[in-house]
Amino acid sequence: MPEELEELQVAFKEFDYDGDGYLHYKDVADCMRTMGYMPTEMELIEIIQQIKMKWGGHVDFDDFCGELMGPRMLAETAHMMGMKELRSAFRQFDSNGDGRITLEELKESMKALLGEKLKKGELEEILQDIDLNKDGNIDFDDLGSIQHQKKGDFN
Repeated sequence: MPEELEELQVAFKEFDYDGDGYLHYKDVADCMRTMGYMPTEMELIEIIQQIKMKWGGHVDFDDFCGELMGPRMLAETAHMMGMKELRSAFRQFDSNGDGRITLEELKESMKALLGEKLKKGELEEILQDIDLNKDGNIDFDDLGSIQHQKKGDFN
C-alpha cells in the first residue's frame, strides 16, 4: 500500500494547518473527502468521537492511517477484489463475449460446471433470480446489484 500511504500523507499535510503533525478532528472529514472517501454522517460522528476520546481532539498521522483510514482502505480493496473476481466469473459464462449470459450459455456453463444437464425449468429459475432487469439475459449489472444485496434477500 505504499502509493495509498503517500496519498494519505499528502492529504494529511494539506489539512495539518499549523504543521504540528496532528490533524484537528474538525478537519478529518475534509481530509477524507480529498482522498475520495465519502463518510456518512454516522461514520463522521463515530470518527470524531474516537478522535476526541482517544486522542484529545487531535490525531497524528500513524493513528490516522492505522486506525481511521486503514480499515476503510482494506474494505474498499476487498470490495474491488470481489468485483474483479465476479467479472472474471462472468466472462467464463459469457462464451461469446457479448456482455450477456443467455439461457443457452447458462445451460452450457452449468453443464460444464456440474458435469450434468439441468432441467429447463431449473435453468429458467436461475435466470429469473439473477436477471434483475428482466431482459431475458444476465448482464454484469445484474450480478453487481446482487452482490450488494444481503444474503437474506435470496429466500
